[in-house]
Amino acid sequence: MSRAVKNIFTEGAISPLFISESIAKHATKKDIGAHSIFLGQIREDVVDGKTVAAIEYTAYEEMVLEKMHEIREDIFLKYDLTCMHVHHSLGTVSAGEICLFVFTSSKHRIAAMEACNELVERIKSELQIWGREIFNDESHQWKVNK
Repeated sequence: MSRAVKNIFTEGAISPLFISESIAKHATKKDIGAHSIFLGQIREDVVDGKTVAAIEYTAYEEMVLEKMHEIREDIFLKYDLTCMHVHHSLGTVSAGEICLFVFTSSKHRIAAMEACNELVERIKSELQIWGREIFNDESHQWKVNK
């Protein structure tokens, strides 16, 4: 079953209220036995004596959405999932705020956890999303994913 390409992008930080509402909506799905959730949060790192105040995310959106669709299809084929949701910030996200929300659901915990982990790793390694670290002195540098 081929699924439609979904927009994963959210302008700015992903709000805790959006995350909790997303989880709550799944209470009506009685075939789900497990959820696995990953939340990526902006760290207030210190780099060369300067503190990260925010990260500004940019992306080649059309290409990212096509690649995310491929990843999504691969993960659904590999794991017995009921649901999969991915939300990634674009624009500026301040230290302490959420920039990535990955949510997988399945009948059993192992599938949900393994799928969530693989999904996060593939998002970080395969999607053309760039982050520019903005320091508290307003200087900046491109972030390297780790």
